[in-house]
Amino acid sequence: MDAAGWARTDDEARSVIAAGCQQRLVLPGEIIKVVEELPRARRRALVRETARDAEGGAEALSEIDFVRLCRRYQLPRPDLQERRRDASGRVRYLDAYWRRWRLHVEVDGAHHMQVRHWEADMRRQNDVWLDGDRLLRFSAHQIRHHPAEVATQLHRALTTAGWRPTTHRS
Repeated sequence: MDAAGWARTDDEARSVIAAGCQQRLVLPGEIIKVVEELPRARRRALVRETARDAEGGAEALSEIDFVRLCRRYQLPRPDLQERRRDASGRVRYLDAYWRRWRLHVEVDGAHHMQVRHWEADMRRQNDVWLDGDRLLRFSAHQIRHHPAEVATQLHRALTTAGWRPTTHRS
């Protein structure tokens, strides 16, 4: 909570909260409990929202940004860190999944550009397709800097798969 308050920017504060949860140094529920006990804490609402997103399964800041994007554009909330077995039997985790519409989303950070990560990502993507699901990939940069474009593609993929929004998108 202190580090989030001392951070220079909101993104830096969110990174601190996300990193603490991702590294299992603190549980999201513990952060939320502290937030409730500190009504005057700096960035209180931001810390609470970030911890709740982490509690829902988001592990990296890019995944938290993705959940926020879905909320902002009134898209259904996906399940996060979907556990799957690949063709070789290894357990893999995919960033976001809408089971009802069989749509996966992977949010790629810079390390996904390294050859060994890129090839592993392609194998996982092929496994998803071969199992009959759809998979969309977005970079963390796209999520942060082109959210409307990402939301439009998500909306198209979800409606193609049968999702019908209950309200109009903004």
